Amino acid sequence: MNDFKKTEKNRTSSWKDGSFMRRILIILTAFFSVLSFAGCASSSNRKIPVKLLILPKFEVGDMNGDFPGEGQYFFEEYVAGGKEYTLPGCNGDISIYYRDGTALALLGEGKVCAAVNTSAILEDDRFDFSNAYILSVGCAGGARGRTVQGDVCVVTASADYDLGHHADPRDMEVKSDVSWFHAEEFDRSSNVVMDAALADWAYELVKDVPLETTELTRQQMRNAFPNETWADREPMVIKGTSVSGDNFWKGEYDHANAEKIVDTYHCPDPYTLTEMEDVAVALTVQRFGMLDKTINLRVSVNMDVFPPGIGPENLWGPESSDALASDNSAESGDIFKVAMKNNFLVGKRIADAILNGEVPGK
Repeated sequence: MNDFKKTEKNRTSSWKDGSFMRRILIILTAFFSVLSFAGCASSSNRKIPVKLLILPKFEVGDMNGDFPGEGQYFFEEYVAGGKEYTLPGCNGDISIYYRDGTALALLGEGKVCAAVNTSAILEDDRFDFSNAYILSVGCAGGARGRTVQGDVCVVTASADYDLGHHADPRDMEVKSDVSWFHAEEFDRSSNVVMDAALADWAYELVKDVPLETTELTRQQMRNAFPNETWADREPMVIKGTSVSGDNFWKGEYDHANAEKIVDTYHCPDPYTLTEMEDVAVALTVQRFGMLDKTINLRVSVNMDVFPPGIGPENLWGPESSDALASDNSAESGDIFKVAMKNNFLVGKRIADAILNGEVPGK
């Protein structure tokens, strides 16, 4: 009994002198410190969720408020006022702009930039793209006989213009409009067919979006292609195959080559537009398992053949000052700004549907 009283006395004494309380406080402090550290670690490892990734290729000036390039209208609508992240491991100075689940980045021009920078974006471990859809947008040259300036195309396949064998028509013993020859060893990376169900869904969603043109554009098309009924219509949303070339080509021979390339690869829709990045973007997203979540929109701002009386020396020679992205171009007239708005209006309908969870299978 005396031992019990001594023990109780010691406990009471320890409580009174605070040593027991200090032990409890030390234990609790350590416990909550561990919880706090775990919470911080968890927070720092949390990735930024992306529902929609928009991929224009270039901008004319600033990202907002001036003459629009491929990205400006999308930037102003979806990511302006958000955060900007510098992208490491890319070709050029690339930023990812992000706001409320939407990310946007300018890929740069040409297939190398498009492939390298798309990879760098999708490999960036700051972002979670596991539930993201990709909207690739840009301008293009229209195919003579099929596309007018201002048309917006839901691209169903892309083919590489450069892979294969090209000959100068002047060197050919048998004269032909076609100077491209198929090389089967390149077939694995020469063309990509987009996800048909997703492309069809996008086309049905946007096929009735009203598009604009200008009176100068109408007159240029009529002058360039007189008595050709396809050229004398208003722009509209179409489906087709784009042909990607690293050089800015134009002319009847190269038009014939593009037709031959698309036919050779058995693309689901005819040759409709020529541009510089689509096949590279498609191959890259396919590598990341995201081809079935990628939609590609292109808008025609010029034609794939030379305007009457204007040759390559006039457009591209050292004395030329013609700017395609302007309000007064020898080959595009004043359609560029209007075309950028057309592409945005079509893209916005798709983007909003994605952000609202209205895509197929959702």
